[in-house]
Amino acid sequence: MAVLPIGSHFAPPHQLTKRHAIATSSPISISTRLPQNVSFSKVSGVTGSRLSKHGVLVRAEDKIRSSSSPSLDEPMDEDLMDSSGSCDPLCSVDEPSSSYFEANYQPKTDIIKALAILAAALTGTAAINHSWVAANQDVAMALLFGIGYAGIIFEESLAFNKSGIGLLMAVSLWVVRSIGAPSTEIAVLDLQHATAEVSEIVFFLLGAMTIVEIVDAHQGFKLVTDNITTRKPKTLLWVVGFVTFFLSSILDNLTSTIVMVSLLRKLVPQSEYRKLLGAVVVIAANAGGAWTPIGDVTTTMLWIHGQITTLPTMQGLFIPSAVSLAVPLALMSLTSEVNGKGQDSSDVLASEKMAPRGKLVFGVGLGALVFVPVFKALTGLPPYMGILLGLGVLWILTDAIHYGESERQKLKVPQALSRIDTQGALFFLGILLSVSSLEAAGILREIANYLDANIPNVELIASAIGVVSAIIDNVPLVAATMGMYDLTSFPQDSEFWQLIAFCAGTGGSMLVIGSAAGVAFMGMEKVDFFWYFRKVSGFAFAGYAAGIAAYLAVHNLHFEIPTTVAQIPFLTGS
Repeated sequence: MAVLPIGSHFAPPHQLTKRHAIATSSPISISTRLPQNVSFSKVSGVTGSRLSKHGVLVRAEDKIRSSSSPSLDEPMDEDLMDSSGSCDPLCSVDEPSSSYFEANYQPKTDIIKALAILAAALTGTAAINHSWVAANQDVAMALLFGIGYAGIIFEESLAFNKSGIGLLMAVSLWVVRSIGAPSTEIAVLDLQHATAEVSEIVFFLLGAMTIVEIVDAHQGFKLVTDNITTRKPKTLLWVVGFVTFFLSSILDNLTSTIVMVSLLRKLVPQSEYRKLLGAVVVIAANAGGAWTPIGDVTTTMLWIHGQITTLPTMQGLFIPSAVSLAVPLALMSLTSEVNGKGQDSSDVLASEKMAPRGKLVFGVGLGALVFVPVFKALTGLPPYMGILLGLGVLWILTDAIHYGESERQKLKVPQALSRIDTQGALFFLGILLSVSSLEAAGILREIANYLDANIPNVELIASAIGVVSAIIDNVPLVAATMGMYDLTSFPQDSEFWQLIAFCAGTGGSMLVIGSAAGVAFMGMEKVDFFWYFRKVSGFAFAGYAAGIAAYLAVHNLHFEIPTTVAQIPFLTGS
């Protein structure tokens, strides 16, 4: 799920003290600092606010350092130094000097921030005028949503956290809705209904993120990564791609990317080839998250709200998702980076050890995630109840196996809860509540009617949403689509909803800033926007187009699974 890969901005350099560095170096920490060889202006100028897509602002290095990072007062491990004597990113504590700040830090433009605040204030003032809002509810809400969404897109330039912007936007939109509704009681009923639906997604995400964090704290994913031993460039390309593909179908795409890029640092020395392998991880993570209900946050949203169900989604999207990965892999296999002479690997991560009973925690955590669809089918209860059941079991288990071990408190759930991306969950809450206000006001239905009148082809609509998701956050895109089209327009598991799940999940691979996986890779391997655009975007687009073609071909052939498989209870359940 995705998931998976949640929304912050770089802290001003003068605030990046050593104490701040320690406080934010947890696996799910959001804010982080740039290494000394990367300028603030270069990163923010290229990626803008999308560096924090789905709430990840290059927390990847902190994710890796947290498992075995030394104290700032201890000397660096010489094994983590490269040949030039500089510290590998895994061991860097990044304590930039004052001269570095003076040379690289550029203050945010106060005029831009002042104009943004002024525009928001004027809009809020207009909203206070009840008579105008009552007569122009749609215009007022469109203005608020536009200003809020612009604030999210340009959060890096404005130095505003997009989670806070999302919450302010949601509350403001519902205030306007309460003024423009026929009565306050109707607005309250709409809000209660929207809150009930949105809360299911937020609870599910919090539970899933906590389970993944506990497993990762125990180094449980080493069971997967340690079994990749090949060093042949072409073979490694395909192995890494499909291991990530299946890993991401269970975990969120962000966590899968962090795990696999960490593995690449162990297997392959710094080179163009390693960057290309990292790009493969991004494509594979996004493709793998698209074909299961728990593989990506957008598919989870569609699943929880009833647009898609488990078996038809896996049946209909597995082949297109695999094709969207296989085509880029085949094309990349022809590049000079892959066909060049292989290099000896360096065991950068060889010192990492699995925590006591890490295998047990990995098995239970993985089982908890996989059991969610089974729980939903057996009980009929919503998926978040299944994920909370799994979290409760894992909580009791970790308390029992680490009882009396004060030095291993970080392996228990309370510590994991302090490291998960709660502000990312609040961002989802704000966005989904904002979109639900537009749905309650009937604005999304009007947009859907316009699209139906001008673009009657559902395949083109879904494909366009996928392309736009490479630039704009796919969560609000999918949320808006769910509000624009209900189950009476397109029934459950229809071609449209499956294409939305596929396109929104895989479309983000076309740009490095188009997904949480891409942003994490960007921070971990220090690749820039234009390198990815030159080297990878063409391959990713080819895979995206091939996947859509594969879906349409399979759909037109009316492919069906064997009857014996179709009768498995948890697969046939929604």
